[in-house]
Amino acid sequence: MNRRRTWLVIGLLVLLLGGLSWLLRSRDSHIGHAHEARGKSITDTGIQWPSREKLWRTLSLADYNTRVVFAGVTVLGAASGLVGTFLLLRKRSLLSDTVSHCTLPGIAIAFLIAEATGISGRSLPLLLIGAAVTGVLGMGAVAAIRAKSRIKDDAALAIVLSVFFGFGIALMVIIQQLPTGNAAGLSHFIYGKAASMTAGDAQLILFASLAVALVCVVLFKEFKLLCFDASFARTQGWPTVALDLALMGLVVAVTVIGLQAVGLLLVVALLIIPAAAARFWSHRLGVTMLLATLIGAASGLVGVAASALFPKLPAGAVIVLAAVFCFVVSFVFGAERGLFKRWLEQRRVGQRVARQHLLRAIYEWCETKSQANRDLISLLDCAVSLAELRRVNDWSEGRLQRLLRIGFTERLIIWNNSHDAVHLTAEGKLEARRVTRNHRLWETYLLQYADVAPQHIHHNADQIEHVIEPNIVNELEELLAGREGGALVPADPEKPQIVPGGLSA
Repeated sequence: MNRRRTWLVIGLLVLLLGGLSWLLRSRDSHIGHAHEARGKSITDTGIQWPSREKLWRTLSLADYNTRVVFAGVTVLGAASGLVGTFLLLRKRSLLSDTVSHCTLPGIAIAFLIAEATGISGRSLPLLLIGAAVTGVLGMGAVAAIRAKSRIKDDAALAIVLSVFFGFGIALMVIIQQLPTGNAAGLSHFIYGKAASMTAGDAQLILFASLAVALVCVVLFKEFKLLCFDASFARTQGWPTVALDLALMGLVVAVTVIGLQAVGLLLVVALLIIPAAAARFWSHRLGVTMLLATLIGAASGLVGVAASALFPKLPAGAVIVLAAVFCFVVSFVFGAERGLFKRWLEQRRVGQRVARQHLLRAIYEWCETKSQANRDLISLLDCAVSLAELRRVNDWSEGRLQRLLRIGFTERLIIWNNSHDAVHLTAEGKLEARRVTRNHRLWETYLLQYADVAPQHIHHNADQIEHVIEPNIVNELEELLAGREGGALVPADPEKPQIVPGGLSA
């Protein structure tokens, strides 16, 4: 099954690569993704809405430059989401930020070496190689500081980030003073400029992203074990250090190829935000990785489209903002961990707790007003006045009305407004008996086996009774068998009388 899934993923990646390569075909020479507004004043900050024709050309990917940027940025977003999922689960999110800042001196050094040897300093492969080298060095520096000193992880990250980024800024100042420094365009690696992406750049991103995805697929089980239980993997003989280095190598690779699109300041967001957003939708790793990949790709698509329609908007920033929008939507409406889902669950639990409180209050009030030998059905047919419920349980009028509405809605009580009283329905009788029985069983257990003071058992049982499982109830029944004189609804430990009869839970 795993082998079949692996080949399926590989096939999909190859198909994706072929489709994106087809997008890079030069169908026309129309340039449709330019960001610089020529002939405009720097004080002109107005946004011109695109025409219908431009909107259609952008959405249909009719322009060659738009296709190039679309292919490169979309695959970059997908690869970032894929690697970012493992990075997030490994709790190494800030390491990606450190690696991205460590790439700046590598870019500057590669440019200086190229200029000194007569090679074009604007060669993207050469600049990316320099960025990768210093990115790996920065990662190694963090690992060395953590291993050889008592400095914590966050401090080690801050030290390495500051040193490397400061060194890179110093080199950038030197480069700006060179005759070719201003034309080098190295500042684009800081802030990102997806519009300057060429077909060769896009193809480099495509092949690098495919390699990253293949590594993730091949080492899926190993990375999964590393992320969820590294200690267990270490004790079982797995090379956790090598796997950790491989994962960090993937982070460096994605960071380096993302410099041109979103810049070193924002590439960390593209790594972390899609994975963090996907975590709100599923607890399964495979589903989370798929969603993170889709969110990353969609963010890249939205950023490219927005920057093509509005040339004054930088693509990198819009890509990150699109990812943030996906995160906010996931944070609020996520199917597993979203705020709305948790609110619904808490509301459901609150209603269940309130319902059980009301039913047990009615049962116990009727119990105190009855004779010990009366039949349980007759016992629970008694009507309870609202005034008595408020007095005995110290409930406010508002809380009592809320409890009554819940019980009435679920058809557990009959609310007689004319007599200002309530009594249980047939279903309510069974539920009240079950709730009271669970509460009494737990109280008896705490009093006899847990050595809990009698004045504390009621509060403790009140918290546990709402979540106690049927198997726990069965164990309590077996443990306390014969101690309640045959009563299926045990007596209140704080009261001497026992109400016979009842129904097994």
